[in-house]
Amino acid sequence: MISIPTTTKEVKKYQFCEPEKSDGAEVYEMIENIPILDLNSSYSYLLWCEFFSDTSVVVKDEGNTVGFISGFIHPSSPDTLFIWQVAVAETERGQGLATRMIDHIVDRHEDVRYIEATVSPSNKPSQKLFKGFANKKEVPCDISVCFEEDDFPGEDHEQENTFKIGPLKN
Repeated sequence: MISIPTTTKEVKKYQFCEPEKSDGAEVYEMIENIPILDLNSSYSYLLWCEFFSDTSVVVKDEGNTVGFISGFIHPSSPDTLFIWQVAVAETERGQGLATRMIDHIVDRHEDVRYIEATVSPSNKPSQKLFKGFANKKEVPCDISVCFEEDDFPGEDHEQENTFKIGPLKN
């Protein structure tokens, strides 16, 4: 008899939750370790987790924060979710976690028909995420310039392009 070893791929049981103020510090620390993202003040992440939790998501694996999306409903377009920042811990990348986080937020908001985000030209992972999300949903992804390099004061910052996805199908 020949014994053939089998490998079982571990299936993680992520917890998707609305963030709470107590998540702000871990979110800040996770984003601090993702060089491609703009790191904002720890105060801003506390604010985000406290006041924009309804349109954001934090993902935990065995109690550790491994994913975060901050978003808000666009003030002049109540059917549009603007995604401000997407963060996935390096250990969790390549598993579709960012797409699942977007789905989690959209599922909580039946009035959302569009998703918008700004992405710099060098942020290839975010471009791939948003184009892939639109493709998965079989809806358009329109890209236009939002902020030119010269719009940013006193620092070198790349242009930011708006990715507009939708209309989403209900």
